[in-house]
Amino acid sequence: MAGLFFWKKKRSTEEATPEEVVVEAVAEEPTPVVEVFAEPVVEVVAEPVVVEPTPTVEPVVEPAPVVEPAQELEKVELPKRSAKKGIRSLFSRVKFDPENLDELEDVLIQADFGIDASMSIVAAVKERAKKSGASNEVQLKQILADVIAENLEREDKGLNLSDGKLPYVFLVVGVNGVGKTTTIGKLANWLSEGEWSVFIGAADTFRAAAVEQVATWAERAGAQLVRSKTEGADPASVAYEAVEAAIKADADIVIIDTAGRLQNKVDLMGELDKIRRVIEKQAQINEVLLVIDATTGQNGLVQAKAFAEVAKVTGVVLTKLDGTARGGIVYSIQRELGIPVKLVGVGEGINDFAFFDAVEFANGLVS
Repeated sequence: MAGLFFWKKKRSTEEATPEEVVVEAVAEEPTPVVEVFAEPVVEVVAEPVVVEPTPTVEPVVEPAPVVEPAQELEKVELPKRSAKKGIRSLFSRVKFDPENLDELEDVLIQADFGIDASMSIVAAVKERAKKSGASNEVQLKQILADVIAENLEREDKGLNLSDGKLPYVFLVVGVNGVGKTTTIGKLANWLSEGEWSVFIGAADTFRAAAVEQVATWAERAGAQLVRSKTEGADPASVAYEAVEAAIKADADIVIIDTAGRLQNKVDLMGELDKIRRVIEKQAQINEVLLVIDATTGQNGLVQAKAFAEVAKVTGVVLTKLDGTARGGIVYSIQRELGIPVKLVGVGEGINDFAFFDAVEFANGLVS
């Protein structure tokens, strides 16, 4: 996989030691009172005024305004990651029969490509096979991989880490149990390995376990954690404090964990809107990443639709891809929602995730 280049501000080589920041109110100190004593008034006697002839005034040339230098950026290559070993083949349990391509449609439907997409893919494979004269399994699998990759490739699949307006802010959303906290830890670690300074805001404040889990991942990833001192605190206040702390520390990126409730979309919408509003008072939001468990199949698509309605999702993270041969959910999400899959998780290890690569993914599915 090619190198992954992004831009960040140049900074000194001194690194801040990761530490946990606890959000709590700080009492303001009273302003000291300074007594002012009047000076005695001295009467001034005016001197006789002598009128001098008006001197010739030379024109004054204003100096040119000083133009501040533009923010200097540096190009950063982040560590490479590959998900190839974790992608399971569509044909691990069934035989690919080049003599009867109609059976391929059933395989694709079972892999969560969806009925319409499966029919379209099979039609494209048949057409290309006829034009090229392909007839054996190897040739047809390559055609299938090419068709899938071409339909999955998107120009907006990369993370928005290029405009240099730091800190970059990511909101991470998704229902409980999909691997949201694990994703945050993996992403933070990957960025830290690229020498980016990372803050994590533990804004899923309604579950004490969620805060402790993200604290553990933050420590492993070398990221600084911002958390509430009390359970059940306002998530938006934690998000605000996390961004504020990152700005004061001149950090590169802030990742905000959010609650995973989906039972009441009205409440979820209100909460996410509030988080967005308070963050945008200080910085722009670069990404809203929706985490989906690949093993949930079409139910994952239902979740994606629900969150897309309320959260202004910019990209999808597909987790547990190594535990299923139903990776066609990637195809369904991008086709039906128009939202790119940006990251994939293929294990529980801190390095088991990668940028989504359409060619790598397609080749893994049909290998």
